[in-house]
Amino acid sequence: MNQSLRSAFVHNFLGNSPEWYKLTIVGFLVLNPLLMYFAGPVVAGWALVAEFIFTLAMALKCYPLQPGGLLAIEAVIIGMTTAEAVYHEAEHNFPVIMLLMFMVAGIYFLKDMLLYVFTKILLGIRSKKTLSLLFCFVAAVLSAFLDALTVTAVVIAVAEGFYAVYHKVASGKGYDHSHDSADDDQVHELHKEDLLEFRAFLRNLMMHAAIGTALGGVMTMVGEPQNLLIAEEAGWGFIEFVIRMAPVTLPVLFIGLLTCLFVETTGWFGYGTQLRPAVREILQNFAAHEDERRTSKEWAAIIVQALTAVFLVIALAFHLAEVGIIGLCVIILATAFAGITTEQQVGHAFEEALPFTTLLVVFFGVVAVIDQQNLFSPIIHWVFTLEGQMQTAMFYIANGVLSMISDNVFVATIYISEVKEALDTGQINRETFELLAVAINTGTNIPSVATPNGQAAFLFLLTSALAPLIRLSYGRMVWMALPYTVSMSITGFLAVYYLL
Repeated sequence: MNQSLRSAFVHNFLGNSPEWYKLTIVGFLVLNPLLMYFAGPVVAGWALVAEFIFTLAMALKCYPLQPGGLLAIEAVIIGMTTAEAVYHEAEHNFPVIMLLMFMVAGIYFLKDMLLYVFTKILLGIRSKKTLSLLFCFVAAVLSAFLDALTVTAVVIAVAEGFYAVYHKVASGKGYDHSHDSADDDQVHELHKEDLLEFRAFLRNLMMHAAIGTALGGVMTMVGEPQNLLIAEEAGWGFIEFVIRMAPVTLPVLFIGLLTCLFVETTGWFGYGTQLRPAVREILQNFAAHEDERRTSKEWAAIIVQALTAVFLVIALAFHLAEVGIIGLCVIILATAFAGITTEQQVGHAFEEALPFTTLLVVFFGVVAVIDQQNLFSPIIHWVFTLEGQMQTAMFYIANGVLSMISDNVFVATIYISEVKEALDTGQINRETFELLAVAINTGTNIPSVATPNGQAAFLFLLTSALAPLIRLSYGRMVWMALPYTVSMSITGFLAVYYLL
C-alpha cells in the first residue's frame, strides 16, 4: 500500500510530463536555496529567470503554470522576493489582467463572424505571399489602434476555427459532430500528410500576424501597455507620439513587410508552406455548407457580432475606457442580443483566457524577483555612463536584450522611471530625455519579438490551446521569429543611431 501510494505521488507530480522533465524541475527546486545561501540572491535570481524561461520553452511538455508556479512560490519562501512585491506587480499590471479576463472572452463571442469573414479571405486569396503580407499588415494596422493581445486573440480564434473544421472532416466526421481536435488517432491515413502541411500553413500565418502586432504596436501610444506609460511621462499626445516614433517605426515596418515577403519566397525558417488543394476543398465545402444551412437567427447573431466588433474598434481607438472594461462590454453586447443567456454558455468563453491569466501572475512573481534583487541595475547604470548617439543606441539595445529575457512592459517601466528621474534632477536635458524615451519604446517593442516571453501577445500565443494543435513550440517560435528579429532589430538600431 505504501509503495503504491508513493508511486501515485510520483506519477501525479506534473502528470504525464516526461520523467527527465520532472527530475529537472525537482533539480531546480533543490538548487535554488543552495544558490541563495552560497552564491547570493543575485546569482539565485538570474538562475530563477533562466529556469522560468526553461518552463516556457518546454510548454508543450507541461503547461508552464505548474512548474513556473512552484519556482515562484519557492522564490518567496527563500526570500528572493515577498508576497507583497508579487501583489504589487500584479496590481500594477491589473489593466493587463482585466484585458485577458474579459477581452479574450469577448472575442470568443465574435467567433462566428470572424470565421465567416476570414474564411472568405482565406479562400478568396490564392497567393500565399499576398495572404501572408495581408495577415502581417492588417495585424499591424489593428495593433496600432487596438492592442496586440486583442488582435492576437482574434487571429487565434480564426486559426482554431479553421483547424477544427479540417481536423473534424479529416477524421471522417460531419460538421455538426462533437470532436476532439487534439486526437490525431482518428485522422484517416490519407489525410495525415495534408494535416502536417496545414499545421505548417497555419504556423506561418500565426507568426506573420504575431510579428505584425509588434510592428503596429510600437507606433502609437495605445499599441502596447508601456507605450501609454512612456507617453504620459513624456507629455506626448497621440499624434505627437506617432511623429516622435516615426523615424524608427516606419523603416522597421517597411523592412518587416519585406522580411515577410522574403521568407515566404525562399521558404526559409519554416515558411512558404502552401494550402493544399485537398484542404482548400474541405474548407470551401464547409463554407458552402454553412452558407446554405445558416438560419435567420444565425445571420442575426453574425450581424450583432459585426456591430459589436465595430464598437470594439471605436472604443479601443478612442480609449473610451480601460481595455478590460471594453472587453466586458463586448461580452454583454454580443451575448444579450444573440440569445446567450445561461451561465454554462458564458463560462466556456473564459476557458482560453484564465489559464494564461494565472500564468501571467506567476510571471509577475519572477518580475518581482528581478525588481527586488535589482538584477538589471548594473546594465542601467552602465548605459547612463555613455553619451550622445551611443547612449541613445545603447538604450535601444539594452531595452531590447532585457525585454527578450523578461518582459517589455517591466523593462520599459524601469527605464522610463530612471530617465524621468534623471531629467527631474538635472542630469539630462529635455532633448536627451525625449530621444531616450523613443529608444526605450522602440527597444522594448522591436527586438523583443525574439522570444515568446518578450511580449505578452507572443506568450499568449505560445500558451494558447492552438499552439499544441499546430505544433508551435517555444523553440519553433524563436526560430521562425529569427529573420524578423535580425532584420527589424538592425533596422531599428540604425534608425535610432542615425535618424533620431
